[in-house]
Amino acid sequence: ILSEVHLQPVMKLLFKKLKRAQILITNVFACLSKHNNKENFKANKKCEISIPRFAQASGGWSPLDSNEQQWLQVDLGDRLEIVAVATQGRYGSSDWVTSYTLMFSDTGRNWKQYRQDDTIWVFTGNNNADSVVHHKLLHSTKARFLRFIPLKWNAGGRIGLRVEVFGCSYKSDIADFDGRSSLLYRFNQKLMSTFKDVVSLKFKSMQGDGVLFHAEGQRGDYITLELQKGKLSLHINLGDSNLHFSNSHTSVTLSSLLDDQHWHSVLIERFNKQVNFTVDKHTQHFRTKGDSDHLDIDYELSFGGIPVPGKPGTFQRKNFHGCIENLYYNGVNIIDLAKRRKPQIYTVGNVTFSCSEPQIVPITFLSTSQSYLLLPGTPQIDGLSVSFQFRTWNKDGLFLYTELSENSGPLLVYLHGGRLTLLIQKETENPVEITEGTNLHDGLWHSVNINARRHRITLTLDNNAATASHATTASRIYSGNSYYFGGCPDNFTNSQCLNPITAFQGCMRLIFIDNQPKDLILVQQGSLGNFSDLHIDLCGIKDRCLPNYCEHGGKCSQSWTTFYCDCNDTGYMGATCHNSIYEQSCEAYRHQGKTSGFFYIDSDGSGPLGPLRVFCNITEDKIWTAVQHNNTGLTRVQRADMEKPYTMFFNYNSSVEQLEAMINSAEYCEQEAAYHCKKSRLLNTPNGIPFAWWVGRANEKHLYWGGSLPGIQQCACGLEESCLDMRYFCNCDADREEWTNDTGLLAFKDHLPVTQIVITDTNRSNSEAAWKIGPLRCYGDSEWLFHFWNAASFNTEASYLHFPTFHAEVSADISFFFKTTATSGVFLENLGIKDFIRVEIRSPKEITFSIDVGNGPREATVQSPTPLNDNQWHYVRAERNLKQTSLQVDSLPKKVLEAPAEGHFRLQLNSQLFVGGTASRKKGFLGCIRSLHLNGQKLELEEKAKMTPGVKPGCPGHCSSYGNLCHNGGKCVEKYNGYSCDCTNSAYEGPFCKDEVSALFEAGTSVTYIFQEPYPVTKNASTSSSAIYVDAVISKEYITFSFLTAHTPSLLLYINTYFHEYLAVILSKNGSLQVRYKLSKDGLLIFTINSGNFANRELHHVKINREGRELTVQVDQVLKLKHNFSEIDFKAIKSLTLGKVTDSLPLDPEVSKANAYGFTGCLSSVQYNHIAPLKAALRHPSIAPVTVKGSLTESSCASIMEADVNTATTIYSSSDPFGKADEREPLTNAVRSDSAVIGGVIAVVIFIIFCIIAIMSRFLYQHKQAHRSSQAKEKEYPENLESSFKADIDLQNTVSECKREYFI
Repeated sequence: ILSEVHLQPVMKLLFKKLKRAQILITNVFACLSKHNNKENFKANKKCEISIPRFAQASGGWSPLDSNEQQWLQVDLGDRLEIVAVATQGRYGSSDWVTSYTLMFSDTGRNWKQYRQDDTIWVFTGNNNADSVVHHKLLHSTKARFLRFIPLKWNAGGRIGLRVEVFGCSYKSDIADFDGRSSLLYRFNQKLMSTFKDVVSLKFKSMQGDGVLFHAEGQRGDYITLELQKGKLSLHINLGDSNLHFSNSHTSVTLSSLLDDQHWHSVLIERFNKQVNFTVDKHTQHFRTKGDSDHLDIDYELSFGGIPVPGKPGTFQRKNFHGCIENLYYNGVNIIDLAKRRKPQIYTVGNVTFSCSEPQIVPITFLSTSQSYLLLPGTPQIDGLSVSFQFRTWNKDGLFLYTELSENSGPLLVYLHGGRLTLLIQKETENPVEITEGTNLHDGLWHSVNINARRHRITLTLDNNAATASHATTASRIYSGNSYYFGGCPDNFTNSQCLNPITAFQGCMRLIFIDNQPKDLILVQQGSLGNFSDLHIDLCGIKDRCLPNYCEHGGKCSQSWTTFYCDCNDTGYMGATCHNSIYEQSCEAYRHQGKTSGFFYIDSDGSGPLGPLRVFCNITEDKIWTAVQHNNTGLTRVQRADMEKPYTMFFNYNSSVEQLEAMINSAEYCEQEAAYHCKKSRLLNTPNGIPFAWWVGRANEKHLYWGGSLPGIQQCACGLEESCLDMRYFCNCDADREEWTNDTGLLAFKDHLPVTQIVITDTNRSNSEAAWKIGPLRCYGDSEWLFHFWNAASFNTEASYLHFPTFHAEVSADISFFFKTTATSGVFLENLGIKDFIRVEIRSPKEITFSIDVGNGPREATVQSPTPLNDNQWHYVRAERNLKQTSLQVDSLPKKVLEAPAEGHFRLQLNSQLFVGGTASRKKGFLGCIRSLHLNGQKLELEEKAKMTPGVKPGCPGHCSSYGNLCHNGGKCVEKYNGYSCDCTNSAYEGPFCKDEVSALFEAGTSVTYIFQEPYPVTKNASTSSSAIYVDAVISKEYITFSFLTAHTPSLLLYINTYFHEYLAVILSKNGSLQVRYKLSKDGLLIFTINSGNFANRELHHVKINREGRELTVQVDQVLKLKHNFSEIDFKAIKSLTLGKVTDSLPLDPEVSKANAYGFTGCLSSVQYNHIAPLKAALRHPSIAPVTVKGSLTESSCASIMEADVNTATTIYSSSDPFGKADEREPLTNAVRSDSAVIGGVIAVVIFIIFCIIAIMSRFLYQHKQAHRSSQAKEKEYPENLESSFKADIDLQNTVSECKREYFI
């Protein structure tokens, strides 16, 4: 099969530090693939190659058939350290290999693929027959056997290869443990106490459990390293004499799949309580629990097991079965001492000093559709016996299919939902089904045994006969002729193999049929059975959850080809839990139009910090962010002194890093600090040792109080020189017998939040104190706001900004806004040697995200139905992780590309990051980019733009994209960084003109707007340009308002003109709504909306719109009326009145009836064209042409409707969710029960006396006194009108003055 093979040295010594292996190649095996079909098989020959002087060598290896099923095996004669390889093509030919992989083995069995960066590494080969391509291995490998596996070769030739391997001799000390043996290392003294330990070793095993080493002491100290289900666990306990009742036990588990019969390295380094635990490439750093720093152990350590179980603290564990190499404990070579029979070493059982290698051949099923293994059986035997071992990550897959003889039917063994199922199907009988086990897709080796005799069949899992399952069949069971493992052939058309489930993906070994082992090497050579899409002589299982690439605490699970992340309860989403589901600040929620409430904020977006629950106060101009802690109430303190201080720790339900991020990004932060005292000193000023202090974020003690400055031992009154006693700098330091307080704000950001308060002066006679630390409050997320609008304008295609290299090896997210009129251009680009990442607009309707991590370019493209170069802001988010590459543009469907299961996955970039331009030959970007974020980090575009030609900082035109966020007639105002909403001509207010402006009206309340000058009055406006002339005709009325009442009839709104025309909106006696026009030509027109009683204590929204002759009326967003006037000449508006009309005007009888009562209730957000009369009366009463008569109290109609109208309750503003107690009496909370009883008695007495006087007064002076009482009420109790109204609206009829006084 093979052509003449001549191997020559392809390089003399390219790596000076590397010594060529003394025996470079002794035997070369050229074999057909690890996967092949029997019909294509050609017999293999063992080639004994005599290697002449390398300088004279020529030729090379070229197999007869050039396909992906060939490999070249090299035997180095002994186990060596391989550090480099080199290749050439076949001499004087067109035959060379362009790419290949490597495999290694100690025995020529159970091969291991060479991996780099946790992936099967593909080496670049040759591009001609003569040049030398060499590769230094990133990780040297110790092995005797080496395989070169060609993947691709010259298309114009065949596979051709000359190889050379570079390495060093490798010496090691090995001990073989049989599962019952161990080595004991005994100290010179009975007790060994160490504060530093270093243990290093290598091991290989086929068993998933076993103790590698153990040491313990009489006082409870121990250290144990053991295999548990293929993972390595380190247990350690320092200085604990009561093992069972202590939490000082520390356990750490690393790695997995360590029972693969390959070498694994272990390093344990302990210094006091700090431990570094390394298994292969994975390291975990941790600190031991408990207080001790020393490990105290008794006279010996055991390696390979625990020979004397039952000692205090020992674990009932299996001994280790396998080989250990180069075992060192604190610099002592344990195996070398054992080999030399030194007295420090005591051997238990049979320990040998060479590694026995079990000749077990595993196989890997690669495909869920094409993989199968066909093995022959002995047909028509009375009974059946099949056994095998498997390991997999897949929940489903076919293990075995065979057609039983004598029409016994097919027998199937498969995995379904992680459970093992055996099924025998026969047309004339009921199927026989046996189910065993759960969660068998855990990656561990499991054994399956199937035995049948006559009518009885037994299924045994993991050799546990006690739990074996049995079943009986009606007919006898006879063995089959062919056994299909893993799946069925694709081209099978007859019934000899039918797979009702997916094919098996995983590993198998130790296959027995009819109690005879099957030699899978014969299968590989084509002498036995048949197969497809297998790896023979290796198990290719990989733990895709190690390391865990699920971010932010996501839980990893896996199948054979990929991993999955469960992001529930993490606050993140996406394939790898990378993207936060929350905004970065309250400013961001405000920008979305959210109102005040509790939110989660994630300060660093996709960064490592988790989300933080805060209260966002969005009702004020400044957006406040508040974080509550565990004790914001007023707390009483007694009996505390220096020896027994009172201490309170504050818990904010967050980490210090989360709070620091929030504080650092804010413009201003504060916490209220209040100390109420009675003969209790605070800071002991002017020169004493403080009796109270607080601790801040850096665990630093602070000796200043609220309202003062850092470093100054004073309170607010000391700084303002307003203390009760000027000799002291705090009111409480005067040490008075009566209650006083020191209250102020702590506002130095670097010291916040308050984490602890200590009080020590309340243990003297009559000494008492009460303290309060308020929630942490911050406003002005200047960082988010700045970066949200942080923009740069690119004016030429050659202009760009450059930043440091974007480091995002396994996870990258890029987001930004852009607007442009250009047809194409690169937004950003970063290059590596081969890798790159790029985002660009390729055409007016196409955005593309391109990336190459070494497997070839991949592109995610989003097509837009409309052009994106419309000079409007558009949002782009590109993301790449180990599972997928995705691109989102605005709200268009996301484009997602799944990542390949194997191949390179680390994105390695080394050039600068170009923004707005490119280092390649592509076209740069023309337009604006803003709010650019990379992996949650903000890029400073404006500062870079200031110093870069062709790029300008900032970008105008925000209102073109965001003007629709200004509601209810609000006007978008362009700003350099962003926009704002001007609510001047809107009946609403707030950042987006969405907050209602409403007020409570009493009977007799009147708000009249005079149309002499339109509001707002501007100082520079001329009368001629702004006055409404008497002969002007109003072409339209646009009226909106909301109301809530329980009273009828009522006059809601009245508009009159200079020509004695009017428009009135009233509630009739029956609760219907009427719109009444009095026109000079048409007379009185009445439009009644009789769809229910609108005086029902619910909030109703009215919209009246007249455009020319067409009138429409909507109530509660439903069109109720539509009318066309024959002619309309509603002219010269004089005034608009809300509530009672107090002027002498000619009113029709129905309006007069309604006007007699005016309006009692709540009016909200009243708009007439561009005028907001109610808002003008409440916000600008001194400058607006508005007159208010009677009582007008600002309130919230929505809050009143939600409140219980039958109970007078206190309603706190949404701006203060935690409430504010009256602090004039500092111990309100502490003595609440006593004060409540006393207050209740006093209130009842006053109430009874007050009602008696009121009834008598009304009886004697009914009319006169009622009038005076009304005036007195308006003067003395304006602040109580809201609660009075809430009581009033519960009644259907007008209440008497006495009843109103009752609710006051």
